[in-house]
Amino acid sequence: MISLTENAAKEISTIMKHEGLNSEEVCVRIGVKAGGCSGFTYTMDFDDKKRRVDLFFESNGLGILVDKKSYLFIRDTVIDWKYDLTHHGVNFENPAAKMTCGCRVSFMHDGPEQTENVFTPTW
Repeated sequence: MISLTENAAKEISTIMKHEGLNSEEVCVRIGVKAGGCSGFTYTMDFDDKKRRVDLFFESNGLGILVDKKSYLFIRDTVIDWKYDLTHHGVNFENPAAKMTCGCRVSFMHDGPEQTENVFTPTW
């Protein structure tokens, strides 16, 4: 599951209203792409179309879309909104991240855990 803290949901809802988006029709799309200082970068946008490769979650009144491939790298991530002096904005708390960069949007991951048995030859 991917979830939003109350602070994140409040700030994202404010941005959606400012951009004229209806939270009943538009979801927050979270993803991962190669790049950044540590190997992977989080992506975040608004989307009103659920694709067949998407997973849907609801958290604090907002819909969240994540493609299945990205989900392998960000499963159980909590998205927060920080108000610190050193960091103001989105903060990803990803338990699968082995290391994060100072920019807080880049992370290192060892790869998705294998959940199914794979045939290994005995020879």
